[in-house]
Amino acid sequence: MKAVILLGAGALALSACSAKMDDQTRPSKAPAARVVGEARSCLPINQVSQSRVYDDRTIDFRVGSRTYRNTLPQSCPSLGFEKAFTYETSLSQLCNTDIIYVLRTTAGRPERGGACGLGSFVPVELEKR
Repeated sequence: MKAVILLGAGALALSACSAKMDDQTRPSKAPAARVVGEARSCLPINQVSQSRVYDDRTIDFRVGSRTYRNTLPQSCPSLGFEKAFTYETSLSQLCNTDIIYVLRTTAGRPERGGACGLGSFVPVELEKR
């Protein structure tokens, strides 16, 4: 059985001009978080209630009352702009070995964009702003 799941929503209609920055020097747009447990390699898909994309490398997944932060090992171009992704899996889990695809909207239609690898799922508590 092959499942196609769409997570994340919305596209920002913004245009920006900025100097190119190295992945390691670009600050994350994700809220500060404190690690509260051991990293996991997989999350059960049916327990993920929400995902939130912050930038080209950072996605938070909500599973029950816990938040798991996934920091992609490499930048995923346009992920932070589109704030949406899709993936295909034949398993009931989303794992650090899986590939996600940026989901972009072109002429009002969703379209699969670039492919990016996931990192580990680290349980975190988001710091209050």
